Amino acid sequence: METDFIDIAILLALAVGLGGLAMLMRQPLIVAFIAAGIIAGPAVAGLVPHPDDIALLAELGIALLLFVVGLKLDLSLIRTMGPVALATGMGQVIFTSVAGYGIAVALGMDPVTALYVAVALTFSSTIIIVKLLSDKREIDALHGRIAIGFLIVQDIVVVLVMIGLSAFGAGSGAEGPWLEAARVFGAGLLMLAGIAVAMRYILPALLGRIAHNRELLVLFGIAWAVALAALGDAMGFSMEVGAFLAGVSLASTRFRDALGARLTTVRDFLLLFFFLHLGAQLELDQLGAQVGPALILSTFVLIGNPIIVMIIMGVMGYRSRTGFLAGLTVAQISEFSLILAALGYSLGHITTETVGLVTLVGLITIGLSTYLIIYSHPIYDRIAPFLRVFEKDRPEHQEGNDRESAAVDVIVVGLGRFGYDLAMGLSDRQLPVLGVDFDPSAVDQLESEGVLACYGDAEDPELPERLPLKRARLLISTVPDPVANRALIDSVRHAGFRGRVMLTAHHPADVRALADLPDHELLLPFRDAAERTADRVVRQLGKQG
Repeated sequence: METDFIDIAILLALAVGLGGLAMLMRQPLIVAFIAAGIIAGPAVAGLVPHPDDIALLAELGIALLLFVVGLKLDLSLIRTMGPVALATGMGQVIFTSVAGYGIAVALGMDPVTALYVAVALTFSSTIIIVKLLSDKREIDALHGRIAIGFLIVQDIVVVLVMIGLSAFGAGSGAEGPWLEAARVFGAGLLMLAGIAVAMRYILPALLGRIAHNRELLVLFGIAWAVALAALGDAMGFSMEVGAFLAGVSLASTRFRDALGARLTTVRDFLLLFFFLHLGAQLELDQLGAQVGPALILSTFVLIGNPIIVMIIMGVMGYRSRTGFLAGLTVAQISEFSLILAALGYSLGHITTETVGLVTLVGLITIGLSTYLIIYSHPIYDRIAPFLRVFEKDRPEHQEGNDRESAAVDVIVVGLGRFGYDLAMGLSDRQLPVLGVDFDPSAVDQLESEGVLACYGDAEDPELPERLPLKRARLLISTVPDPVANRALIDSVRHAGFRGRVMLTAHHPADVRALADLPDHELLLPFRDAAERTADRVVRQLGKQG
């Protein structure tokens, strides 16, 4: 039975109310949204008696989240992060599985139950971690890229585990799991080959045409993400992997930043349903008797997983700060852990008590690790002296923002007739210039003249993150729209830009609309041109007289 529209309205109102309360109490919104799901779910109020009713919206949110992550990881970054991602990902999986199995056996579990619990402790929540890193704007940081890398390794492992268990449960015989794994591997290679062809021959030209219309560009991004997510799911290696590959396929294009920024609001709205759905799935009646074992296993996940990541990264030459910030991202178990437990129960391998135990560990570790990640930097500052043991005497890798700031004195936003001529004039006068425009043909035209240019939108609040604001001395907007100019100056000032700002106005009403903005100068190209023309006419007439 479909959820009534009024139920969705009540669910959203509950999420807003708890979110507002969490904000007043300075608590993470993720915890509030999961709590809203628990309250609205069948275990409490029953506003969503069937959690699957909101599952589709949750899956769309997950697809867009992984798509946006893929947009930020071009192929060069993937090649760079590959070794450390593989080492930390597999090292953490092996360590957690072995140590977790030992702890579970010590708690009195039988071997099969202990194995399920140990494997459930292995997986970290890609969705929650990426959301937190995105909110903190640390996806592009060194520790963020490493974390995304080993989370992808974990996702591949969990897919293989699910395939093996499903094939085993279906009674397909000794060869079943291997044949199924081979089929999925072949399907994955086929999909990668298709994406590579699209990246080389189709997507660049297609995006160049679509990008002239912002709404169509956003719609294409959503359609591409959902299509490859569905294809990945149909081929048997998860919707998340397909959506991620969709983002990677566009990560080398100039449109990736603008596309990712415009999808942020849609992504965050749909992800709300993921957290509500996660909370609504939790079976609270199974939790009471499992508090003791859950606290022991949660402590192991919260402390043991980050430590093994720090050890591996320290051996590989990373600083303790990088290892600590990356390690905190594995200090919780995943929604896949709950799915694994449910699968084991459906196969008759574990009992409802074990499912309750995994659920409670999930609640504890997701809640606490959210705080750890949000406050990771202050926590590191307090315990930094004790973490030096995890790094070499001479670390080989540095944490920081790897994005090189271009040597630019002037940034010109808007490459129409006035903006293009202005950028060319400044460049001719030996001033390093960066031109920015939403029209790819305008960017191409300026680049063809040897002037640095990039694709971007003045109204994009994340545009300043992609601009060399630390080195630039002057930012000029030739966009005559006062709304866009207000958004631009607010975002660059918020990003810490302290240079001069010049804004363009064509009409007296535009001048009045910008009058209350601080620290800016106005360019009036039509009036200035008219005055120069009038002076020229007067001089010509004077010569004739």
